[in-house]
Amino acid sequence: MNISIQANLLRDGINKILTVIDKKSSRPILTNCLINAENNKLELIATDLEVTAKVILKADISEQGSFCIHTKNLADILRELPDNLLNINIDRTKNLLELNCKNISYSLLTTSSEEYPHLNFENSSKQMNIKSSDILSIIQKTSHAISLDETRINLNGIYFQQLETKLRAVAIDGHRLALIDLFDFSSENESLSDGVIVPKKGIAELKKLADSYSDSTINFALDESFLYISANDEYFLSIRLIAREYPKYQTVIPSKTSYAITLDRNTLLNSVRRIRLLSNEKTNGIKVTFAANEIQLSANHPSLGHANEIIPVSYDGAEMEIGFNAKYMLDVLNVLEVNEIIFEFNNEISPVIVRSNEEESFLGIIMPLKI
Repeated sequence: MNISIQANLLRDGINKILTVIDKKSSRPILTNCLINAENNKLELIATDLEVTAKVILKADISEQGSFCIHTKNLADILRELPDNLLNINIDRTKNLLELNCKNISYSLLTTSSEEYPHLNFENSSKQMNIKSSDILSIIQKTSHAISLDETRINLNGIYFQQLETKLRAVAIDGHRLALIDLFDFSSENESLSDGVIVPKKGIAELKKLADSYSDSTINFALDESFLYISANDEYFLSIRLIAREYPKYQTVIPSKTSYAITLDRNTLLNSVRRIRLLSNEKTNGIKVTFAANEIQLSANHPSLGHANEIIPVSYDGAEMEIGFNAKYMLDVLNVLEVNEIIFEFNNEISPVIVRSNEEESFLGIIMPLKI
């Protein structure tokens, strides 16, 4: 079997599926990708059995066939090759792949495709269509709040739920919450009405897909166990959902607040960056004192020193001091691309709402930190 394809085209395709490979996998076949060649199309498939990616490339193919090859090794080789035409010959009797590019040649071992797991990228449920720009916005504004604690599996992803005519995405890690609504959304999928949790790795692969088709519409289908995604009939994902119940995140959001303060986002962002330099490395703790017409940010490092900054604001509420994790503040301020942000709170120990009138679809929560 002979295959001809441009090196940069194959390189881009392999790079799209490479991050799906689990480097710690105990099954050697899963360090390989499956390559199917037929009808002048080259299918590249990689999986860790939780997330699966498939990319379809145009190529000149002499006869149909399939084989497996070590994914990272092939990616490393392609990274070093010039952007010329590749000629690939598969010798099935010797399980060898001969790769030639200009005056460069490689001979690589292949594995039978029969050893590769059978994978599915389609399902019979009705498709949903979402703009890639909306997908990227959802991921950008919520993924920072995904929990990294692997003992809390149900928090290791983004929760999606259809609420009448909007799609809600939520991430929480026990210390903060990020929520965004996508309006004018329609779907007849029962699983989405109940809510599904898409794992962090699947979210990363979805972001890569949406980045590749930034001006397109992404197609989604869903069953009880998997989310199926496709773009332009050439880039496909299958993501196993987290089969756990998501916490009642609504209980964290205060139904009403007593105090609110509006701040210039960049002013506060830069101040938190400066004050954080003298916060404790373990807690990232800073104190924010709300007083008449000003807020004061401070940090005290036992072995480095003290930092303090005052920001003039319009505030006439009760004076109080709230501790914050500076990293959590920076995360939410960085994702809110607005001029002004609003902090709402009740007291020193209740959840603090972070939002903006310029982006009403977003809501952030930061839990106070004892310092």
